[in-house]
Amino acid sequence: MTITHWTGIFPAVTTKFHADERIDAEGTAKHIDFQIRNGIHGVITCGSLGEASTLTLEEKLDVARIALDASGGRVPVLANVSETSTREALRYIEGANKLGVAGYMLMPSVIYVADAREAMANVRVMAHAAQKPCMVYNNPVAYRVDLKPEHMAELADCEWLTSVKESTGDIRRVTDLRNTVGERYQIFMGVDDLAFEGLAVGCDGMVAGVGCAIPRETVALYDLMKAGKFAEALELYRWMVPMLHLDVSNKLVQNLKLIDALFGVGTEHMRRPRLPVVGEERAFIERVVGQALATRPAKYQSRH
Repeated sequence: MTITHWTGIFPAVTTKFHADERIDAEGTAKHIDFQIRNGIHGVITCGSLGEASTLTLEEKLDVARIALDASGGRVPVLANVSETSTREALRYIEGANKLGVAGYMLMPSVIYVADAREAMANVRVMAHAAQKPCMVYNNPVAYRVDLKPEHMAELADCEWLTSVKESTGDIRRVTDLRNTVGERYQIFMGVDDLAFEGLAVGCDGMVAGVGCAIPRETVALYDLMKAGKFAEALELYRWMVPMLHLDVSNKLVQNLKLIDALFGVGTEHMRRPRLPVVGEERAFIERVVGQALATRPAKYQSRH
Protein backbone atom coordinates (compact mmCIF):
# COMPACT_ATOMS: atom_id res chain seq x y z
CA MET A 1 0.00 0.00 0.00
CA THR A 2 1.20 3.51 -0.85
CA ILE A 3 0.97 5.81 2.16
CA THR A 4 0.36 9.51 1.58
CA HIS A 5 3.04 11.87 2.83
CA TRP A 6 1.89 15.39 3.62
CA THR A 7 3.71 18.65 2.94
CA GLY A 8 2.74 22.32 3.05
CA ILE A 9 0.51 24.43 5.27
CA PHE A 10 -1.91 22.57 7.54
CA PRO A 11 -3.79 25.04 9.75
CA ALA A 12 -4.99 23.74 13.11
CA VAL A 13 -8.35 25.35 12.57
CA THR A 14 -10.36 27.06 15.29
CA THR A 15 -13.73 25.59 16.20
CA LYS A 16 -16.46 28.19 15.75
CA PHE A 17 -19.10 28.58 18.45
CA HIS A 18 -22.33 30.51 18.90
CA ALA A 19 -22.57 32.94 21.81
CA ASP A 20 -24.29 30.21 23.87
CA GLU A 21 -21.28 27.86 23.31
CA ARG A 22 -23.02 25.54 20.83
CA ILE A 23 -20.84 24.54 17.86
CA ASP A 24 -21.41 26.89 14.93
CA ALA A 25 -21.41 24.36 12.09
CA GLU A 26 -21.99 26.96 9.39
CA GLY A 27 -19.28 29.26 10.73
CA THR A 28 -16.80 26.40 11.05
CA ALA A 29 -17.49 25.21 7.50
CA LYS A 30 -17.22 28.74 6.12
CA HIS A 31 -13.87 29.24 7.83
CA ILE A 32 -12.47 25.96 6.51
CA ASP A 33 -13.62 26.84 2.98
CA PHE A 34 -11.84 30.20 3.39
CA GLN A 35 -8.62 28.37 4.24
CA ILE A 36 -8.88 26.07 1.24
CA ARG A 37 -9.73 28.82 -1.25
CA ASN A 38 -6.60 30.63 -0.10
CA GLY A 39 -4.33 27.72 -0.90
CA ILE A 40 -3.71 25.70 2.26
CA HIS A 41 -2.70 22.09 1.78
CA GLY A 42 -4.62 20.33 4.58
CA VAL A 43 -6.79 20.90 7.65
CA ILE A 44 -6.39 19.65 11.22
CA THR A 45 -9.51 19.66 13.39
CA CYS A 46 -9.87 19.90 17.16
CA GLY A 47 -6.31 20.53 18.20
CA SER A 48 -5.34 22.72 21.13
CA LEU A 49 -6.37 25.79 19.12
CA GLY A 50 -9.60 24.00 18.19
CA GLU A 51 -10.48 23.82 21.91
CA ALA A 52 -10.40 20.02 21.98
CA SER A 53 -10.34 19.98 25.77
CA THR A 54 -13.81 21.56 25.89
CA LEU A 55 -15.42 19.20 23.36
CA THR A 56 -16.99 15.82 23.91
CA LEU A 57 -15.86 12.92 21.75
CA GLU A 58 -19.12 13.12 19.82
CA GLU A 59 -18.65 16.84 19.23
CA LYS A 60 -15.15 16.24 17.89
CA LEU A 61 -16.60 13.77 15.43
CA ASP A 62 -19.19 16.38 14.45
CA VAL A 63 -16.41 18.88 13.74
CA ALA A 64 -14.54 16.30 11.66
CA ARG A 65 -17.72 15.68 9.65
CA ILE A 66 -18.21 19.43 9.15
CA ALA A 67 -14.62 19.73 7.94
CA LEU A 68 -14.97 16.81 5.54
CA ASP A 69 -18.15 18.25 4.07
CA ALA A 70 -16.59 21.70 3.74
CA SER A 71 -13.45 20.30 2.17
CA GLY A 72 -15.29 18.23 -0.39
CA GLY A 73 -12.11 16.26 -1.04
CA ARG A 74 -10.09 19.33 -2.01
CA VAL A 75 -7.53 18.83 0.78
CA PRO A 76 -6.89 16.09 3.36
CA VAL A 77 -8.70 16.49 6.68
CA LEU A 78 -6.82 15.24 9.74
CA ALA A 79 -8.46 14.65 13.10
CA ASN A 80 -6.42 15.48 16.17
CA VAL A 81 -6.46 12.74 18.82
CA SER A 82 -6.03 14.16 22.31
CA GLU A 83 -8.11 11.89 24.50
CA THR A 84 -7.07 11.33 28.09
CA SER A 85 -6.98 7.54 27.77
CA THR A 86 -5.96 5.11 25.05
CA ARG A 87 -9.39 3.49 25.33
CA GLU A 88 -11.16 6.75 24.42
CA ALA A 89 -8.60 7.53 21.73
CA LEU A 90 -9.38 4.24 20.01
CA ARG A 91 -13.11 4.93 20.22
CA TYR A 92 -12.56 8.33 18.62
CA ILE A 93 -10.36 6.88 15.89
CA GLU A 94 -12.99 4.26 15.12
CA GLY A 95 -15.61 6.96 14.67
CA ALA A 96 -13.37 9.22 12.62
CA ASN A 97 -12.33 6.35 10.36
CA LYS A 98 -16.00 5.71 9.61
CA LEU A 99 -16.38 9.37 8.63
CA GLY A 100 -13.45 9.06 6.22
CA VAL A 101 -10.78 11.38 7.58
CA ALA A 102 -7.48 11.24 5.70
CA GLY A 103 -5.38 10.71 8.80
CA TYR A 104 -4.60 11.84 12.32
CA MET A 105 -2.46 14.06 14.47
CA LEU A 106 -1.64 12.05 17.59
CA MET A 107 -0.82 13.49 20.99
CA PRO A 108 1.36 10.93 22.81
CA SER A 109 -0.15 11.84 26.20
CA VAL A 110 -2.18 14.84 27.31
CA ILE A 111 -2.82 15.08 31.05
CA TYR A 112 -0.70 12.19 32.31
CA VAL A 113 3.02 12.89 31.93
CA ALA A 114 3.98 9.61 30.26
CA ASP A 115 7.55 8.42 30.04
CA ALA A 116 8.98 7.56 26.63
CA ARG A 117 8.06 3.87 26.87
CA GLU A 118 4.44 4.67 27.66
CA ALA A 119 4.20 7.46 25.10
CA MET A 120 5.64 5.32 22.30
CA ALA A 121 3.33 2.44 23.15
CA ASN A 122 0.34 4.79 23.07
CA VAL A 123 1.34 6.21 19.70
CA ARG A 124 1.82 2.73 18.24
CA VAL A 125 -1.58 1.52 19.39
CA MET A 126 -3.35 4.58 17.99
CA ALA A 127 -1.50 4.41 14.67
CA HIS A 128 -2.24 0.72 14.20
CA ALA A 129 -5.91 1.33 15.00
CA ALA A 130 -6.03 4.18 12.51
CA GLN A 131 -4.41 2.30 9.61
CA LYS A 132 -4.01 5.75 8.07
CA PRO A 133 -1.14 8.27 7.96
CA CYS A 134 -0.46 9.79 11.35
CA MET A 135 1.46 12.87 12.50
CA VAL A 136 3.02 12.66 15.96
CA TYR A 137 2.51 15.93 17.84
CA ASN A 138 5.58 16.50 20.01
CA ASN A 139 5.02 19.41 22.39
CA PRO A 140 6.92 18.95 25.66
CA VAL A 141 6.43 22.64 26.53
CA ALA A 142 2.65 22.28 26.87
CA TYR A 143 2.27 18.56 27.63
CA ARG A 144 5.60 17.70 29.33
CA VAL A 145 6.07 14.58 27.21
CA ASP A 146 9.02 14.60 24.82
CA LEU A 147 9.55 12.06 22.06
CA LYS A 148 13.15 12.76 21.17
CA PRO A 149 14.90 11.88 17.90
CA GLU A 150 16.04 8.52 19.27
CA HIS A 151 12.44 7.68 20.15
CA MET A 152 11.23 8.61 16.67
CA ALA A 153 13.96 6.31 15.31
CA GLU A 154 12.58 3.51 17.49
CA LEU A 155 9.08 4.19 16.13
CA ALA A 156 10.27 4.17 12.51
CA ASP A 157 9.11 0.60 11.98
CA CYS A 158 5.48 1.70 12.38
CA GLU A 159 4.50 2.38 8.77
CA TRP A 160 1.49 4.53 9.66
CA LEU A 161 3.63 7.15 11.41
CA THR A 162 4.54 9.50 8.59
CA SER A 163 5.08 12.93 10.14
CA VAL A 164 6.19 14.83 13.22
CA LYS A 165 4.79 18.14 14.39
CA GLU A 166 7.84 19.64 16.07
CA SER A 167 6.85 22.05 18.86
CA THR A 168 9.72 21.96 21.34
CA GLY A 169 10.53 25.59 20.54
CA ASP A 170 14.16 24.58 19.99
CA ILE A 171 15.01 24.99 16.31
CA ARG A 172 17.99 22.66 16.76
CA ARG A 173 15.57 19.76 17.18
CA VAL A 174 14.71 19.82 13.46
CA THR A 175 18.31 19.17 12.44
CA ASP A 176 18.74 16.61 15.22
CA LEU A 177 15.69 14.77 13.87
CA ARG A 178 17.05 14.82 10.33
CA ASN A 179 20.45 13.60 11.46
CA THR A 180 18.84 10.76 13.41
CA VAL A 181 16.01 9.59 11.14
CA GLY A 182 16.94 11.12 7.77
CA GLU A 183 13.91 11.51 5.52
CA ARG A 184 11.86 8.82 7.31
CA TYR A 185 9.29 11.40 8.49
CA GLN A 186 7.93 14.64 7.14
CA ILE A 187 8.69 17.33 9.71
CA PHE A 188 6.16 20.09 10.32
CA MET A 189 7.07 23.17 12.31
CA GLY A 190 4.44 23.58 15.00
CA VAL A 191 5.59 26.89 16.51
CA ASP A 192 4.25 29.85 14.54
CA ASP A 193 7.11 32.24 15.23
CA LEU A 194 9.70 29.69 14.11
CA ALA A 195 8.14 29.30 10.66
CA PHE A 196 10.94 30.88 8.64
CA GLU A 197 13.62 29.21 10.70
CA GLY A 198 11.95 25.80 10.50
CA LEU A 199 11.49 25.93 6.75
CA ALA A 200 15.06 27.20 6.35
CA VAL A 201 16.50 24.13 8.07
CA GLY A 202 14.37 21.69 6.12
CA CYS A 203 10.84 21.38 7.51
CA ASP A 204 8.37 19.98 5.01
CA GLY A 205 5.53 22.15 6.20
CA MET A 206 3.87 24.02 9.03
CA VAL A 207 0.95 23.40 11.34
CA ALA A 208 -0.23 27.00 11.41
CA GLY A 209 -2.18 28.89 14.06
CA VAL A 210 -2.27 32.58 13.12
CA GLY A 211 -2.41 31.30 9.55
CA CYS A 212 -6.12 30.69 10.18
CA ALA A 213 -6.58 34.46 9.74
CA ILE A 214 -3.98 34.93 7.00
CA PRO A 215 -3.84 31.67 5.03
CA ARG A 216 -2.70 33.09 1.69
CA GLU A 217 0.18 34.96 3.30
CA THR A 218 1.17 31.80 5.19
CA VAL A 219 1.11 29.72 2.00
CA ALA A 220 3.14 32.43 0.26
CA LEU A 221 5.82 32.19 2.96
CA TYR A 222 6.03 28.43 2.42
CA ASP A 223 6.17 28.79 -1.38
CA LEU A 224 8.87 31.45 -1.22
CA MET A 225 11.01 29.38 1.12
CA LYS A 226 10.67 26.26 -1.03
CA ALA A 227 11.60 28.33 -4.09
CA GLY A 228 14.74 29.63 -2.36
CA LYS A 229 13.49 33.24 -2.41
CA PHE A 230 14.72 33.82 1.11
CA ALA A 231 14.99 37.62 1.08
CA GLU A 232 11.41 38.00 -0.15
CA ALA A 233 10.25 35.39 2.35
CA LEU A 234 12.04 37.16 5.19
CA GLU A 235 10.34 40.45 4.38
CA LEU A 236 6.93 38.75 4.51
CA TYR A 237 7.87 36.88 7.68
CA ARG A 238 8.90 40.06 9.46
CA TRP A 239 5.44 41.46 8.73
CA MET A 240 3.86 38.31 10.19
CA VAL A 241 6.03 37.83 13.29
CA PRO A 242 4.37 40.26 15.74
CA MET A 243 1.13 38.33 15.18
CA LEU A 244 2.86 34.96 15.20
CA HIS A 245 4.22 35.67 18.69
CA LEU A 246 0.61 35.65 19.93
CA ASP A 247 0.35 31.93 19.15
CA VAL A 248 3.04 31.13 21.72
CA SER A 249 0.91 31.79 24.78
CA ASN A 250 -1.32 30.05 27.29
CA LYS A 251 -4.03 32.25 25.82
CA LEU A 252 -3.44 31.25 22.20
CA VAL A 253 -7.14 30.46 21.70
CA GLN A 254 -8.27 33.84 22.99
CA ASN A 255 -5.50 35.65 21.11
CA LEU A 256 -6.05 33.93 17.78
CA LYS A 257 -9.83 34.14 17.90
CA LEU A 258 -9.47 37.88 18.46
CA ILE A 259 -7.11 38.04 15.47
CA ASP A 260 -9.71 36.16 13.39
CA ALA A 261 -12.35 38.67 14.45
CA LEU A 262 -10.15 41.69 13.71
CA PHE A 263 -9.37 40.31 10.25
CA GLY A 264 -13.08 39.72 9.69
CA VAL A 265 -12.86 35.94 9.32
CA GLY A 266 -14.42 34.70 12.55
CA THR A 267 -15.81 35.51 15.96
CA GLU A 268 -14.38 35.44 19.47
CA HIS A 269 -16.97 33.02 20.83
CA MET A 270 -15.29 30.25 22.81
CA ARG A 271 -16.10 27.82 25.57
CA ARG A 272 -15.58 28.64 29.20
CA PRO A 273 -13.54 28.72 31.30
CA ARG A 274 -11.85 30.73 28.54
CA LEU A 275 -13.05 34.30 28.25
CA PRO A 276 -12.15 36.97 25.68
CA VAL A 277 -9.10 39.02 26.60
CA VAL A 278 -9.74 42.47 28.04
CA GLY A 279 -7.89 45.61 29.10
CA GLU A 280 -4.26 46.02 28.11
CA GLU A 281 -4.03 42.45 26.82
CA ARG A 282 -6.76 43.23 24.32
CA ALA A 283 -5.43 46.66 23.47
CA PHE A 284 -1.98 45.19 22.72
CA ILE A 285 -3.40 42.64 20.27
CA GLU A 286 -5.53 45.31 18.64
CA ARG A 287 -2.40 47.44 18.15
CA VAL A 288 -0.46 44.53 16.68
CA VAL A 289 -3.23 43.63 14.26
CA GLY A 290 -3.93 47.28 13.44
CA GLN A 291 -0.30 47.71 12.41
CA ALA A 292 -0.43 44.51 10.38
CA LEU A 293 -3.58 45.61 8.56
CA ALA A 294 -2.06 49.03 7.84
CA THR A 295 1.07 47.51 6.30
CA ARG A 296 -0.42 44.34 4.80
CA PRO A 297 1.41 43.33 1.59
CA ALA A 298 -1.24 43.43 -1.14
CA LYS A 299 0.42 40.87 -3.41
CA TYR A 300 -0.09 38.04 -0.89
CA GLN A 301 -3.34 39.14 0.72
CA SER A 302 -5.86 36.48 1.70
CA ARG A 303 -9.18 36.78 -0.07
CA HIS A 304 -12.49 36.39 1.75
